[in-house]
Amino acid sequence: MKTHATESPPQTTTRLAGILYLVVVPLGIFSLSISGRVIVPGDAAATASNILASEGLFRFGIVSDLLATLIMMAVALTLYNLLKPVNENMAALMVIFVLIGVSISVFDKLNVLAVLQTLSVPDYLSAFTIEQVQALAYHHLRLSDIGSTIAFIFWGLWLFPLGYLVFKSGFLPKILGILLMISCMGYVVNSLAYFLGYSTNFGMVSVLGEVLFILWLLIKGVDVEGWKTTHLNQPHSIE
Repeated sequence: MKTHATESPPQTTTRLAGILYLVVVPLGIFSLSISGRVIVPGDAAATASNILASEGLFRFGIVSDLLATLIMMAVALTLYNLLKPVNENMAALMVIFVLIGVSISVFDKLNVLAVLQTLSVPDYLSAFTIEQVQALAYHHLRLSDIGSTIAFIFWGLWLFPLGYLVFKSGFLPKILGILLMISCMGYVVNSLAYFLGYSTNFGMVSVLGEVLFILWLLIKGVDVEGWKTTHLNQPHSIE
């Protein structure tokens, strides 16, 4: 009988997940702050003027959001390594939801880059008036907003299997698992309400579980003995 012990020590994996997850937060906040600074709701001309006046900052916002999205893949894979002894199928589902969200978010950056492409007024847009060019650029921003809302469905859904795994783990507090599953509902309800024409704001509900989870990973980590017990109870390959 041979067991494969390739896993990192649980506290190392836990701290790595916490650090990576924490890095995502300022990157995402920076990107959102740039969008809030340059986009004037309903005013294509003012929005175009702001973007052109702060083009370098706007580009940094795109890169920041892209980095945050890609780092989320590393977060999911690290947590998969930590939590797969609890339930490998649920851990895999968690990663799948993240990968779908990542894919949507990355492709959605095409709309944001199209804004810069449009406002540079290439030769093939020279037949349009400046007002039409500005309206087209604003339209791409609106499409990007819709793409982000779709992605947020999956940024919510991945938290449900994560919360379930935390709740069932035996080496992380059950209350964190419950809060993460509630966070999932917040993201999904906000996104679906948007498509149904309603305005909801469960922002604090959505982020509370995630923030507490990040802090726990960084400060407390896992109950190592509990993790070992769960790990030993996982089926191993026999050679």
